[in-house]
Amino acid sequence: METEGFGQRIARTIKKIFKWLLLIVIVVGIAVFAFYYWGVYEQGIMAGKVLRITQKGILFKTYEGKLSLETFGALKGTSPIAETFDFSVESDQTEVIKELEQVALSGERVNLKFVKRYTIFPWRGDTRYFIEGIERQK
Repeated sequence: METEGFGQRIARTIKKIFKWLLLIVIVVGIAVFAFYYWGVYEQGIMAGKVLRITQKGILFKTYEGKLSLETFGALKGTSPIAETFDFSVESDQTEVIKELEQVALSGERVNLKFVKRYTIFPWRGDTRYFIEGIERQK
């Protein structure tokens, strides 16, 4: 019966430590990815008129839009200041996309419910703002 040498025990211990470190790095990487992918930094409502809603991209087709916020100058009788809000819509939100297309054509004022994500992923959209619902104003 052969006894295990000192060098062999060190090699086996290093392999165990490497396996545990690799497992920890993978678990932490998955947790960080999940946080950035599903985490919500901010949520709220923006009001204005939808200027456009487009599908764009070569490899990843995403829906992008622009909302005119129609803010006004501080002085009476001045013209409106053109301020816009760029947003994305996830492609599985088909009802929201159809409604955005309708209000973009009609020019009516709407409230857009949005969430702001921590980071941008190319298959999701060009912005960190994602529209989750739309309220038409009567």
